[in-house]
Amino acid sequence: MSDFNQFGTSDEENAEIKKLTTEVEADTDNFESWEKLIRACEAQEGGLNRNSSPQALATLRDVYDRFLLKFPLLFGYWKKYADLEFNISGPESAEMIYERGCASITNCVDLWASYCSFKMETTHTPHLVRELFERAANCVGLDFLAHPFWDKYIEYEERQEAHDKIFVILQRVIHIPMHQYARYFERFRQLAHTRPIKELVPADTLARLRAEVEAESAALGSMPRAELEVERDIRAKVDTMFYEIFQKTQDETNKRWTYESEVKRPYFHVTELENSQLANWRKYLDFEESEGDFARTTFLYERCVVTCALYDEFWLRYARWMSAQPGKEEEVRHIYMRAATLFVPISRPGVRLQFAYFEESCGRTGVARDIYEAVLMQLPDCVEAIVSWANHERRQNGLDAAIQVYKEQIDAPHVDIFTKAVLVTRWAYLLWKIKGSVDEARTVFLKNVQWYADSRHFWEKWIAFELEQPTSSELEPQHAERVKQVFDELLAKSRISSAAKQDLFLTYLTYLQERGGSDAMKQFLAIDREIYGPPSLAVLDKPTIKENGAVKSPMDPATRARAESNYPAYYEYYMEPDSSAQGTASFQ
Repeated sequence: MSDFNQFGTSDEENAEIKKLTTEVEADTDNFESWEKLIRACEAQEGGLNRNSSPQALATLRDVYDRFLLKFPLLFGYWKKYADLEFNISGPESAEMIYERGCASITNCVDLWASYCSFKMETTHTPHLVRELFERAANCVGLDFLAHPFWDKYIEYEERQEAHDKIFVILQRVIHIPMHQYARYFERFRQLAHTRPIKELVPADTLARLRAEVEAESAALGSMPRAELEVERDIRAKVDTMFYEIFQKTQDETNKRWTYESEVKRPYFHVTELENSQLANWRKYLDFEESEGDFARTTFLYERCVVTCALYDEFWLRYARWMSAQPGKEEEVRHIYMRAATLFVPISRPGVRLQFAYFEESCGRTGVARDIYEAVLMQLPDCVEAIVSWANHERRQNGLDAAIQVYKEQIDAPHVDIFTKAVLVTRWAYLLWKIKGSVDEARTVFLKNVQWYADSRHFWEKWIAFELEQPTSSELEPQHAERVKQVFDELLAKSRISSAAKQDLFLTYLTYLQERGGSDAMKQFLAIDREIYGPPSLAVLDKPTIKENGAVKSPMDPATRARAESNYPAYYEYYMEPDSSAQGTASFQ
């Protein structure tokens, strides 16, 4: 940011801008804070102009630059910024802003139309203006609502009195399904009647039509006809061809109107889209893909990822579709880069991880590794990124490299204890599932229980690990002892909630029922009494009775439902509030 102490503004304005800047930096996703800061900067010195102080202008530009780096798809602010630059520094500065804006949101009809209009008024070299219009046509010409741009293009050529160029433009437009297709076709037909016949169709088509007219005349035994009569018949055939084009464009427009009419917000905004809007985009993309036109499908995807820029679903779909097209590796990479670096919030790392998978598949393993590291710089506790990175290393460099990733993250001071507990279980499962060493995996659990005893995930994975070990009638007693050891450790060392312990012990009761030996029911009933019994018998945390002596189960609703469904007898141990009591009781 600029140095506030150097502003040519009042102390009150300084203080307000500092305050708003602090709010923005505290939460850069807060769109309203940015808007307030922009308005405050624009209002400096009673409203900025070319005579404003350099410090005030620098502050305004800095805020706009940072805002549009954060929200590059807000086309209205690019136009506003360009207008400000035009008033302050002239056309060259404004043109630089337009170029940046159109590079950031390449398929925005309104922004390109504004840029072209600006160029028309400030540049007197026709070929430079036409070059810009052609760039814009390639970017937005296929848009269903592209008529403001095409109207501007035609307006420019009318100013130049270049009727031949207007006709060429209309020849392109009549093939495009768009909202106002009929208006363009009507003007095209009117112009066609005044243009030389050689301009209407390609030379080979014209030769074919002339041959047809002459053949039809010969078949009727007519005398040789005048050139004007031949041309009249040729024009009639050309007109029929044009009408067929019109009908095809009309059909294509009507098919798309079903979806276009449901698009309520065709531009980007930070507010969420309604589910109906998301569903409509899905159906529209389904339709366009089924039509099989690569250019039109690509253009629709580009429109979609502007409106739905914050939804990783559509970026992933776009990348997947593009990857199915032959020879489009760079295009896929560009899609992922835009999603990962500009639009999809880092709090949803899925797109970035998919980007890493893509780069690995292309043999760019170093780039994939850089992506994982970049994610973890922002989200140090992101389990998905750490696990994906470890699996990447396993695939590329072996099991020891994967384990090294887990060890480094477990030792890292910025990773929280519960994330580390998950990583320890992943480490153990690598040793078990990949290396095939049950003993080494069990050792990881045993050595780390003292550190991660308060993680429910750690216990769930340890329990699952022991339960899934293969056994036989001879080995079952040893297996049962190992399972029991886990639950003994759980009772002795863990401080997870009583409800969580009760839920985990349901797994043990199932084990005793289904796999226990002849005396398993003794252990079953002992656990039943100590874990699920009344407070006077329970070994878990004692409940706090809050009102009138009635007692409710300390189990959370999910655990209670499982207990009632799987073991109805348990439920009888829990006393519901007595309807005759004066009040109710609950556990903390």
